[in-house]
Amino acid sequence: MNVTEIVFSPTGGTEKVADILGKHWDENPKKIDLSDAKSDFSRCEITGQDIVIIAMPSFGGRAPAVAIERLRNIHGNGTRCVLVCVYGNRAYEDTLVEMEDAAKECGFQVAAAISAVAEHSIMPQYAAGRPDEADRKQLTDFAGKIAGKTGPASTIPGNRPYKKAGGAGLVPKPDKSCVKCGLCAKMCPVQAIHPAQFTADSKKCISCMRCIKLCQKNARKVNGLMVSAAAVAIKKACSVRKENELFL
Repeated sequence: MNVTEIVFSPTGGTEKVADILGKHWDENPKKIDLSDAKSDFSRCEITGQDIVIIAMPSFGGRAPAVAIERLRNIHGNGTRCVLVCVYGNRAYEDTLVEMEDAAKECGFQVAAAISAVAEHSIMPQYAAGRPDEADRKQLTDFAGKIAGKTGPASTIPGNRPYKKAGGAGLVPKPDKSCVKCGLCAKMCPVQAIHPAQFTADSKKCISCMRCIKLCQKNARKVNGLMVSAAAVAIKKACSVRKENELFL
C-alpha cells in the first residue's frame, strides 16, 4: 500500500502511534509534519495514495487549533483516511469529531477512526511507556481490519458544537542552565519562543512541551506547583488503564 502520515506530534507520542499503523501497511510511509511552522501546507496535494493517516494529540479534549488550521490547507482529493487521536489516558472528548470535520472539509474520505493512548506529555506518570507492546498488537490488529474496510466510518464519538478549548495554562520557561543554543525557538510548532531571550509568549504557547522534550540541557521547566495540582485533578480519571478504540 502507498501510505502518507499527516502528523502533529510535538513530543513524539502521536508519531509513535501513527508509525505503528503506517509501517504495518508500508515500510516507508511518506510524512507530512504539521508541527513545521515554516511549511506551506497549501502546496500539499495528496495523489496516488491508498490511505492517509491523520494523527493529532488531544489537548484538553480538543484537537490542537494550529494542527486543524494547517490540515485544512491540504488537498485530500478523495483519498481514504484514518483519523488517529492520541491522548494521555484521561479523555479525548471532541477531538475525533473535530478532526473528522476538518478532514472532510479538505476532501478526504474518512474510512475509520482510532483513539489511542500514549504517555502524557506533561505528567508522564500517566500512561507511562505507552504505546507499549500490548498497544502495538492491538493497533496492528486495527490496521488489518481497516485494510479490508470499504465505505465511510461509522459514527465517531464526540459533540458538535465542540467543548470550549482551554488556554495554554503551562508555559515553559528557561532556567539558569540555558546555553541559548536556539533549538527550542527553532523547533517550536507555533514560533512562540523569542529567538534571543528564549522566553515563550504566553498568548502563542500551546503547552505542547516540545521545547522541554528537545532541550539537551533540561533547561526549560513549567511551574512545578501547577503541574502537581493538575496531576491531582486528573488522577482519578487516569488511574485505570484505558484501551485503544477503533471506529469502523
